[in-house]
Amino acid sequence: MSSFQLNLNPLKEPLGFIKVLEWFAAIFAFATCGGYKGKTDILVKCSPTDPENKTVTATFTYPFRLNQASFKAPPSVNVCDIDWKQYVLLGDYSSSAQFYVMFAVFVFLYCIAALLLYVGCINLYRDNRKLPMIDFIVTLIATFLWLVSTSAWAKALTDIKIATGHNIVQELGPCKNVTCYFGSVTSMGSLNVSVIFGFLNMILWGGNAWFVYKETSLHGPSNTSASHNQGGISPPSGM
Repeated sequence: MSSFQLNLNPLKEPLGFIKVLEWFAAIFAFATCGGYKGKTDILVKCSPTDPENKTVTATFTYPFRLNQASFKAPPSVNVCDIDWKQYVLLGDYSSSAQFYVMFAVFVFLYCIAALLLYVGCINLYRDNRKLPMIDFIVTLIATFLWLVSTSAWAKALTDIKIATGHNIVQELGPCKNVTCYFGSVTSMGSLNVSVIFGFLNMILWGGNAWFVYKETSLHGPSNTSASHNQGGISPPSGM
C-alpha cells in the first residue's frame, strides 16, 4: 500500500488544476445562495387623508420558505388596525434551494478528497483501475446533477422574484380594504450569481470528464494496442 507523499505536480496538470477550479466554484455556488437574506416592503395608506404612507416589511432568507415569512410593522406603530403578522408571502421554494446548496457542499467535500488523493497518492490512483473509474463515474453524475439542480434553482429564483415583487399588492388580503403600494425588495444579485456559478460548475465538470476518462482503463488499452502495433511492425527484409 502506497504511503502519503506530497506531490504538487498533479496540480499543474488539467486533472488537478480543473479540480481546484471546481472546488472554488462550488464554494461560490453554495455561499451566494445559502447566505442570502432579504426583505420586501409595502407602503400602506389607511385613508386618502393620511399625510404619509406607513411601511410593513416581510423578511425572507434561505431556504426561501416564503409562506413562513410574515409581514411586520415597525415597533409601536399601528398600521390601519391590521394584524399584519397573520399575512405571509406566497410559495415554498426550499426544496430547490436546499437541493442546490446541499449538492454544492457535497461537491466541495468531494473535491477536497480528490485533491488529497491526487497530491498524496497519485501513483496509487494511476496504478489502481477502480479509483480512476470511480472518479470518472462521479464526474459524469456530478455534471448531470449540476444541470438538474441549477435549472431547478433558476426556476425557483424566477418564482421568488415574482412572489416578492409588485404582485404582492394584488395578493394580500388587507390591500383590498386599504391602499397599498409596492415599496422595494432587496437586490437578488448574489442569487443571480449563484445560478451563474451553477452552470459554470456544470461546464467545468463536463470538461474535466475527458481528463478523468484518460486516466481510466477505458482509454488506456487503445494507446497500449496502438503502441504495440507500431512496435510490432517488422522491418522490411533485404532482398
